[in-house]
Amino acid sequence: MKFALIPAIIKDMSNRINLHLVSDATGETLNSIARATVSQFEHASIVYHRWSLIRTRFQLHRVLEGIEAEPGPVLSTLVERGLRTELETACERFGVAIVSVLDPVMAMFQEQLGEKAISRPGRQYVLDADYFRRIDAMHYVLAHDDGQAQAGIAEADVVLIGVSRSSKTPTSFYLANRGIKAANIPLVPGTQDPPGLENPTCPVVGLTLDSDALIEIRRHRLRMIGAGPTAGVVRQDTGVYVDHEAVKAELLWARRLCTRRGWPVIDVTRRSIEETAATVITLMESWHDRRRKAETP
Repeated sequence: MKFALIPAIIKDMSNRINLHLVSDATGETLNSIARATVSQFEHASIVYHRWSLIRTRFQLHRVLEGIEAEPGPVLSTLVERGLRTELETACERFGVAIVSVLDPVMAMFQEQLGEKAISRPGRQYVLDADYFRRIDAMHYVLAHDDGQAQAGIAEADVVLIGVSRSSKTPTSFYLANRGIKAANIPLVPGTQDPPGLENPTCPVVGLTLDSDALIEIRRHRLRMIGAGPTAGVVRQDTGVYVDHEAVKAELLWARRLCTRRGWPVIDVTRRSIEETAATVITLMESWHDRRRKAETP
């Protein structure tokens, strides 16, 4: 397989480059790879050109016109051989680099499995059992967000707990996109311990964050809903919600509750939602491993 790896990248003195992401599916894989890679370069200025669902020669010709008009390196996940060849040939003619990002992984699996890849565009998005599991998980999160439908907690794959605005909901939705049913329950000082978790049938994970970060998030939230501080002045009816000492006490109370129950806690202060979800999944796997070992005679 020939690749045009000519290092002629069109750029200016400010490290500005055009980056073309060419996919026969939604382009999510390329977006993730590009973000992860570009984040390692402090002075890069990237102009993204996203070309998704490219599955015909007519669609590809539109892509080639775009690359010729604004030359720059190409990342591709095209799997159909004819389209790949035409794209690679054009990139060599334009003098731009192209990398088919799936090739190394595909080659490894073909060698390990002794089976040739099907090379069918968009195969990862077929309406299979995994797809419907993700949809079911999304419906579950909607029904069990912020402590709703307590009776259904027993069906959860994981329960996230934490004080208000500790990123429970966005993390739950991200997990749902992985097919994980995540219920989330708010922790409110002065109330009883969360019901239904006396003997949980799934992992329970606490989320916490730095008090200053939490206060800033809460203030922003209050401003967004028109009930919060303006010009840095906190209204008295929301004062406790963003008072430094009250918030510190609230976080300490929540952490002590988790410690008493033996629930692990993730500090999300400097974590993205993706990083928090990845840590939750790791904790879930550890929880199930311990259960299996405990049940093994």
